[in-house]
Amino acid sequence: MISISSAHSPLLNSLLASLTNEDFTILSTHLEWVVMPLGTSLHGPGELIKFAYFPCTSIVSLHYITQSGASAETAGVGSEGIVGTSIFMGGESTLSSAMVHTGGYGYRLDRRTLQNAFEHSPTLQKVLLRYMQALMTQIVQTAACYRHHSVEQQLSGWLVATHDRMRQPDELVMTQELLANLLGVRRESITQAAGKLQALGHISYRRGHIRVNDVSGLRRCACECYNVVRKELLRLAPSK
Repeated sequence: MISISSAHSPLLNSLLASLTNEDFTILSTHLEWVVMPLGTSLHGPGELIKFAYFPCTSIVSLHYITQSGASAETAGVGSEGIVGTSIFMGGESTLSSAMVHTGGYGYRLDRRTLQNAFEHSPTLQKVLLRYMQALMTQIVQTAACYRHHSVEQQLSGWLVATHDRMRQPDELVMTQELLANLLGVRRESITQAAGKLQALGHISYRRGHIRVNDVSGLRRCACECYNVVRKELLRLAPSK
């Protein structure tokens, strides 16, 4: 394994930072620092998940791809969480895919190491299962949001949630096509919604870069789903 660099601390991942000293010591000797560029696939549907990932500055999209190639995001994971929950839930694979939508770095952990630690540490079990509940809330709320709220509301909520997760949140590298794929809508719908938000002064957009100018304005445009997920994550956020 690659040793942990002093310039890149795994403690930037709040889930790892919340572990007891004993649990963190056990895992940290096996953590491997990894670069996670935009567009990197961490696992595909039905694949054996070999590694769990703890994003630090990167953000990962969990999404489902239909047989026709259409896709939609079910949840996002940033420095608050872990990608690869099927490893400790016993499934070993999942029907969803995991792709990096905001490049950065993180740490990965071999599945057997995580499984063994989970089986033998009640304190680690508590932290990971509480995070699972928050993740499930996000997935359920996302399904309701797609069904009942406008593209403008969805886009506003997605941008704010991504902004919250970013270490340097001023600008997102994001094309309208990628946004359309993440939200499961036509590109034209994203163009129209982004145009409205730009006209309001909440964002500015150029050549695949979106700058958030008014976070409060975006929060007002977002539906209640953003706050529901955020409050549940904060309620279940692990603490020492």
